[in-house]
Amino acid sequence: MEREERYAGIIGWFSRNMPAAETELRYDSPFHLLIAVILSAQCTDRRVNMYTPRIFARFPDPESLAAASFEEVYGLIRSITFPNNKARHLIGMAQTLLEKFGGTVPSDPEDLVKLPGVGRKTANVIASVVYDRPVIAVDTHVFRVSGRIGLSDGQTVEKVEKDLTEAIPESLRAKAHHWLILHGRYVCTARNPKCAECGVREWCRQYAARYAIMP
Repeated sequence: MEREERYAGIIGWFSRNMPAAETELRYDSPFHLLIAVILSAQCTDRRVNMYTPRIFARFPDPESLAAASFEEVYGLIRSITFPNNKARHLIGMAQTLLEKFGGTVPSDPEDLVKLPGVGRKTANVIASVVYDRPVIAVDTHVFRVSGRIGLSDGQTVEKVEKDLTEAIPESLRAKAHHWLILHGRYVCTARNPKCAECGVREWCRQYAARYAIMP
């Protein structure tokens, strides 16, 4: 199967069956989504959502977080993975947001990565979710699913992002990020993928190889 055919089939299936795919992180402002995404690194969205309501209540804006002590922030996130680093990143993020961007979360990924705790993946998440920018964030789920089903042979996050960006129409890139994340989270799992339940197995390269059902 040609890669173009695979992309067309997979994009078509997701468009029909997951037209409203969106982040599972709960938030009420771009600033709070930025906090949530930083906290979600190597942690589940479900767990982050358990703690963010009180974090958001205590820090409604960059000013309040920028003035917070490490001990206070750490106390609120200590049950989340890597709380020491994340507490420092959150305070630094808020301070930099005020110093360089007037307290407004920027829309350009190149500006977002200037914030402490914000790498390319986080920047692309914010840019796509908040500002509907045509960028694709490649996390562990997106990386795994893209390789398995045959959307990319890239061995690095950057190469997978490049392949997906080139092949997926600009208008669908922000949504495609969520398609692949949710598919990897609930169907194409790291261990024991649920191939029998998979709606895109018709176009999946690994499924085809495993069952020898198509070229």
